[in-house]
Amino acid sequence: MTHTKRARVRAPELVGRGWLNTGGEPIALADLRGKITLLDFWTFCCINCLHVLDELRPLEAEFADVLVTIGVHSPKFVHEADPDALAAAVERYEVHHPVLDDPELVTWQAYAVKAWPTLVVVDPEGYVVHVAAGEGHAEALRRVITELVAEHEAKGTLHRGDGPYVPPPAPETALRFPAKVVALPDSLLVSDSAHHSLVELAADGDGADGSPLRRIGSGERGRADGAPGEASFSEPSGLAVLPPEVAARVGYDVVVADTVNHLLRGVRLSDGHVTTVAGTGQQWRDGDDAGPALAVDLTSPWDVAWWEPAGGVVVAMAGNHTLGLFDPVAGTVRRFAGTTVEGLRDGAAEEAFFAQTSGLAVVGDRLWLADSETSALRWVQASPDGGFTVHTAVGTGLFDFGHRDGPADQALLQHPLGVAALPDGSVAVCDTYNGAVRRYDPATGEVSTLAGDLAEPSGAVVADGELVVVASAAHRLERPVPPGVSARLVAGDAHQVRRPPTDLAAGEVELAVVFTPPPGQKLDERYGPSTRLEVTCSPPELLVEGTGAGTGLTRRLVVSDAVEAGVLHVVAQAASCDDDPAVEHPVCRLTRQDWGVPVRVVSTGPDRLALVLGGLDDSGL
Repeated sequence: MTHTKRARVRAPELVGRGWLNTGGEPIALADLRGKITLLDFWTFCCINCLHVLDELRPLEAEFADVLVTIGVHSPKFVHEADPDALAAAVERYEVHHPVLDDPELVTWQAYAVKAWPTLVVVDPEGYVVHVAAGEGHAEALRRVITELVAEHEAKGTLHRGDGPYVPPPAPETALRFPAKVVALPDSLLVSDSAHHSLVELAADGDGADGSPLRRIGSGERGRADGAPGEASFSEPSGLAVLPPEVAARVGYDVVVADTVNHLLRGVRLSDGHVTTVAGTGQQWRDGDDAGPALAVDLTSPWDVAWWEPAGGVVVAMAGNHTLGLFDPVAGTVRRFAGTTVEGLRDGAAEEAFFAQTSGLAVVGDRLWLADSETSALRWVQASPDGGFTVHTAVGTGLFDFGHRDGPADQALLQHPLGVAALPDGSVAVCDTYNGAVRRYDPATGEVSTLAGDLAEPSGAVVADGELVVVASAAHRLERPVPPGVSARLVAGDAHQVRRPPTDLAAGEVELAVVFTPPPGQKLDERYGPSTRLEVTCSPPELLVEGTGAGTGLTRRLVVSDAVEAGVLHVVAQAASCDDDPAVEHPVCRLTRQDWGVPVRVVSTGPDRLALVLGGLDDSGL
């Protein structure tokens, strides 16, 4: 095998606080000898990590008797280090393999991981044989695993049989991890995410007890259109009610962000009929993202909102850090804002950076959004030149968060997932990982706390003058702000992401993105360069030279000695095709990853930074 020609690296031990999905039993690498082990370094806030969970399901089924997947949960936010929150996430996202709880990032550091998600393949003898960062590696992993099966079966070192996964008991609640809510004329419509359906509740209902008015969706994960009992969704989230005149023209009333299906669905409220209105069912990877709505790939649409200035439904495209625009009358989709680079940058909509936008709400002439990975509250507004501009009210970047009220430029949130318009023109923020509802007043620029002690609030709406909040991890709707109760100020604490920074020397540094085509493939040079590398940084002064886009995966950087720390934003992609001259039309795949690497500039730092896109770095893990 090509990867065995490299120096063999023994896989470090799996160390953490505890284990989930093992029946309470710990797992050591020695227990996995004879099996192929796939380590998935993930954190449950990360949309790319959630994509990988879905990508791995077919592999886990195909190689069930030889492959053991271990999720190594390496938290970004403080809330993600809470063991109860992790247990809820493992259930919410249907993780059907053992999970190591590693809140101190011990195993993360032992494997020299630089990004969420990262996948590491360990052979049956306990050696690291393949590393891949990001998503979209399912076929490459299939080829690596197939070769390992053949090699170790021949050697007698492969042991077939069941793995260590022990499923937890299945809980029963009327709602299960609901995501968003909208108000209808006489009722509430809720996306019941883990039940893969929509639920209509009475205007005063909470979904915790009693029967819903109706359920739209079979309850099974799927993507079928049709009547309420036949239609199916996959972890639906955002909901947008169309203006009556638009609904009359298109034949449906509500647009649903069908997140894991990468689709938008239309629901006709008169009979609950469901129709697919945008998306192909395939996740967008690269290339064209504008055209006929049913011919354009989407990527994890998380929320939707009708916004008149844009002339359609704005889509929070969490999967590639952009905003999309769906015109239901014209039947088209296009990118509305963002570049696909994950970060926080204001300005013209087409040049702005977002980070997993997850909540949308219209307040006056502004479209407000919760930008979860930067713990930011932002807004979009029409500009005099006919375009749109992006602004930030709260938030500073990818690595700063907390729970602090006061002036907006000092206030802190923690991974907010929802926003809602309040009657006085202010904005309610579902501050999800702080378990709170916050209020931002654009008139004063002040942030305050409306309510706390909520279980992962993820969406909200004002119905009949009352704020209704989706308490997702409590599996119900709550009304936590009694009439007449005013906001309060919370001093709170500031936090930074626990991820350790990478030391770099000042001056010349080699950035090397490592990519080796998987077995049976080669780089695709038929139509020009097969690789692309784009580098940006924050603050901009971090790099004296080396920013910009190019075709090589190696780049000379010049790091400033006047900046102590910052973040390198690296986007790399590589195209590879099947290497079989007998095949006239080989299958080709694009591998892409976006890194945000926190760096510290120190005199003793190394002058090389290696990021593994796929394969193994010659210098080690």
